Amino acid sequence: MSTRILRTAAVAALAALSLAACGGNGSTTQTTGEPTSPAAAETMPTQGTEPAGETSEPADGEASGPADGSSYRIGITQIVAHPSLDAMREGFKDAIAEAGIEATYDEQNAQGDVSTAASIAGTFASGEYDLIYAIATPTAQAVAQAITDLPIVFGSVTEPEGAGLVDSWESPGGNITGTSDKSPVKDQLELLLQLAPDATTVGVVYSSNEENSLIQLGWAEEEAAALGLTIETATISNSSELLQAAESLDVDAFYVFTDNTVVSAIETLIGVAEERQVPVITSDADSVARGAVASFAFDYYDMGVQSGEMAVRILQGADPGSIPVETSQNLILTLNPGAAERMGVDVPQEVLDRADETID
Repeated sequence: MSTRILRTAAVAALAALSLAACGGNGSTTQTTGEPTSPAAAETMPTQGTEPAGETSEPADGEASGPADGSSYRIGITQIVAHPSLDAMREGFKDAIAEAGIEATYDEQNAQGDVSTAASIAGTFASGEYDLIYAIATPTAQAVAQAITDLPIVFGSVTEPEGAGLVDSWESPGGNITGTSDKSPVKDQLELLLQLAPDATTVGVVYSSNEENSLIQLGWAEEEAAALGLTIETATISNSSELLQAAESLDVDAFYVFTDNTVVSAIETLIGVAEERQVPVITSDADSVARGAVASFAFDYYDMGVQSGEMAVRILQGADPGSIPVETSQNLILTLNPGAAERMGVDVPQEVLDRADETID
């Protein structure tokens, strides 16, 4: 196997930003070849093997193979800790293990801070890695800006083309590809109307630091107008501002995007909704388990497996820029009847019958 590409002095200078100083939280673990969740074995199809190509120096953005001949080193950067993104990370690692690939992981979390995400990306750029997995739009943007000579796989990126990560969904180009959690906004707002048929105004709190949320806001405003709804918004820059933002909105229901800052502190918004007796509809199932009324969303663990399968192809020699961006077609309706009762919502029998998962 050839060795990893050495970084230039200029990139090394970028790494001088200390991750400890900016709050990054990393750990390195060794896979054992066994998936951490039995679900991976059920959802992981057999992947075809791409030709590895020449064994001399690889082209920029292509995996070079493990330097020690036995184990790959993969950097994982995640914008914030919350159950959906955590599940995606575990699905990714399980897919790598299920493929029989030995790997060590340098796992970093930006704790919701965009500048920390950039610092993590700089540290990865100066290190020796075979592949980077970036979870969520801000971290994907950070590593894409910092790294051009290593393959990057992203996950939970709502609109990769709009975020400037890829040339197109079909042909990403460069050294990057991944999976998108583009939300079914129309379906989610229709679900909201089934749960709150008299609603005319919908509250949306979102982070002004997340490009994915700005894109989703445009989609929501368009779909809401077609349904006779008005979107009222409040912006935040960090989760500590969520309570004041939610309380500033006088609305008939709350709709939560795949906004990492809001979801990381979803209980705060849920508390406001319970006090106001209005429902909260979310774009991830884990927030329903934490007290929202309902979601119509993807399974993030499964999307992590999809991302891991893409990484396997790349580690076996495939060009990331030629692998189309993927989305999940498996949408799940999750309901929390207890939360509905606490928010004064009468769930129609039709919705109860359609539910794929019900939180007790």
